[in-house]
Amino acid sequence: MAELVAEVYSIEIIEPLAKTAEATLQRLGYKNVHAKAGDGYKGWPEHAPFDAITVTCAPDHVPKPLIDQLKEGGRMIIPVGSFEIRSFIFSKKKNGQLQRRAVLPVRFVPMAGEAAKSR
Repeated sequence: MAELVAEVYSIEIIEPLAKTAEATLQRLGYKNVHAKAGDGYKGWPEHAPFDAITVTCAPDHVPKPLIDQLKEGGRMIIPVGSFEIRSFIFSKKKNGQLQRRAVLPVRFVPMAGEAAKSR
Protein backbone atom coordinates (compact mmCIF):
# COMPACT_ATOMS: atom_id res chain seq x y z
CA MET A 1 0.00 0.00 0.00
CA ALA A 2 2.89 2.34 0.75
CA GLU A 3 3.74 2.41 -2.95
CA LEU A 4 0.17 3.19 -3.98
CA VAL A 5 -0.80 6.04 -1.67
CA ALA A 6 0.80 9.10 -0.06
CA GLU A 7 0.42 7.98 3.58
CA VAL A 8 -0.45 4.68 5.31
CA TYR A 9 -1.62 4.50 8.93
CA SER A 10 -1.65 1.06 10.52
CA ILE A 11 -2.95 0.04 13.92
CA GLU A 12 -1.78 -3.13 15.65
CA ILE A 13 -3.23 -4.25 18.97
CA ILE A 14 0.12 -5.74 20.05
CA GLU A 15 2.64 -2.97 20.79
CA PRO A 16 5.86 -4.87 19.93
CA LEU A 17 4.34 -5.84 16.56
CA ALA A 18 3.50 -2.20 15.77
CA LYS A 19 6.98 -1.00 16.69
CA THR A 20 8.75 -3.78 14.79
CA ALA A 21 6.59 -3.30 11.69
CA GLU A 22 7.19 0.45 11.56
CA ALA A 23 10.95 0.08 12.15
CA THR A 24 11.25 -2.59 9.47
CA LEU A 25 9.31 -0.56 6.92
CA GLN A 26 11.37 2.56 7.71
CA ARG A 27 14.58 0.54 7.29
CA LEU A 28 13.31 -0.64 3.90
CA GLY A 29 12.76 2.95 2.82
CA TYR A 30 9.02 3.29 3.37
CA LYS A 31 8.89 6.66 5.10
CA ASN A 32 5.16 7.08 4.49
CA VAL A 33 4.01 4.22 6.75
CA HIS A 34 3.00 5.06 10.31
CA ALA A 35 2.14 2.35 12.83
CA LYS A 36 0.84 2.54 16.35
CA ALA A 37 -0.33 0.16 19.04
CA GLY A 38 -4.00 0.61 19.72
CA ASP A 39 -7.52 -0.62 19.20
CA GLY A 40 -8.40 -0.80 15.50
CA TYR A 41 -12.08 -0.49 16.42
CA LYS A 42 -11.38 3.11 17.42
CA GLY A 43 -9.32 3.93 14.33
CA TRP A 44 -6.86 6.82 14.32
CA PRO A 45 -8.96 10.01 14.58
CA GLU A 46 -5.96 12.35 14.75
CA HIS A 47 -5.26 11.64 11.06
CA ALA A 48 -8.84 11.41 9.80
CA PRO A 49 -10.59 11.78 7.49
CA PHE A 50 -9.28 8.88 5.42
CA ASP A 51 -9.77 8.32 1.69
CA ALA A 52 -9.83 4.57 2.29
CA ILE A 53 -9.83 2.15 5.21
CA THR A 54 -8.81 -1.49 4.97
CA VAL A 55 -9.52 -3.70 7.97
CA THR A 56 -7.74 -7.05 8.33
CA CYS A 57 -9.64 -8.53 11.28
CA ALA A 58 -13.36 -9.14 11.65
CA PRO A 59 -15.77 -7.32 13.94
CA ASP A 60 -19.42 -8.40 14.05
CA HIS A 61 -20.44 -4.97 12.69
CA VAL A 62 -18.76 -2.00 11.02
CA PRO A 63 -17.37 0.14 13.87
CA LYS A 64 -18.96 3.60 14.08
CA PRO A 65 -15.58 5.29 14.75
CA LEU A 66 -14.31 3.97 11.39
CA ILE A 67 -17.41 5.24 9.59
CA ASP A 68 -16.93 8.65 11.22
CA GLN A 69 -13.24 8.73 10.16
CA LEU A 70 -13.99 7.86 6.53
CA LYS A 71 -13.99 10.88 4.21
CA GLU A 72 -17.11 11.64 2.20
CA GLY A 73 -16.73 9.56 -0.97
CA GLY A 74 -14.18 7.37 0.83
CA ARG A 75 -14.14 3.58 0.59
CA MET A 76 -13.80 0.84 3.19
CA ILE A 77 -13.23 -2.89 2.83
CA ILE A 78 -13.84 -4.87 6.01
CA PRO A 79 -14.65 -8.50 6.89
CA VAL A 80 -17.87 -8.43 8.95
CA GLY A 81 -20.01 -11.11 10.56
CA SER A 82 -20.25 -13.80 13.18
CA PHE A 83 -17.41 -16.23 13.83
CA GLU A 84 -18.95 -18.84 11.51
CA ILE A 85 -20.09 -16.60 8.65
CA ARG A 86 -18.23 -13.49 7.50
CA SER A 87 -18.38 -11.47 4.32
CA PHE A 88 -15.99 -8.96 2.87
CA ILE A 89 -18.03 -5.78 2.84
CA PHE A 90 -17.17 -3.02 0.38
CA SER A 91 -18.55 0.32 1.50
CA LYS A 92 -18.59 3.84 0.16
CA LYS A 93 -19.56 6.87 2.22
CA LYS A 94 -22.17 9.01 0.50
CA ASN A 95 -24.11 11.85 2.13
CA GLY A 96 -22.71 10.80 5.50
CA GLN A 97 -24.08 7.25 5.17
CA LEU A 98 -22.30 4.01 4.37
CA GLN A 99 -23.49 2.24 1.23
CA ARG A 100 -22.61 -1.44 1.72
CA ARG A 101 -22.20 -4.37 -0.61
CA ALA A 102 -21.17 -7.90 0.38
CA VAL A 103 -18.36 -8.98 -1.94
CA LEU A 104 -17.50 -12.56 -0.97
CA PRO A 105 -17.46 -14.95 2.01
CA VAL A 106 -14.18 -14.93 3.98
CA ARG A 107 -12.48 -16.18 7.15
CA PHE A 108 -10.55 -13.70 9.31
CA VAL A 109 -9.45 -13.57 12.92
CA PRO A 110 -11.96 -11.74 15.09
CA MET A 111 -11.31 -8.11 15.96
CA ALA A 112 -10.03 -7.71 19.53
CA GLY A 113 -10.35 -4.73 21.86
CA GLU A 114 -13.62 -2.81 21.91
CA ALA A 115 -15.15 -5.13 19.28
CA ALA A 116 -14.66 -8.17 21.54
CA LYS A 117 -16.80 -6.53 24.25
CA SER A 118 -19.88 -6.62 22.02
CA ARG A 119 -19.65 -10.37 21.37
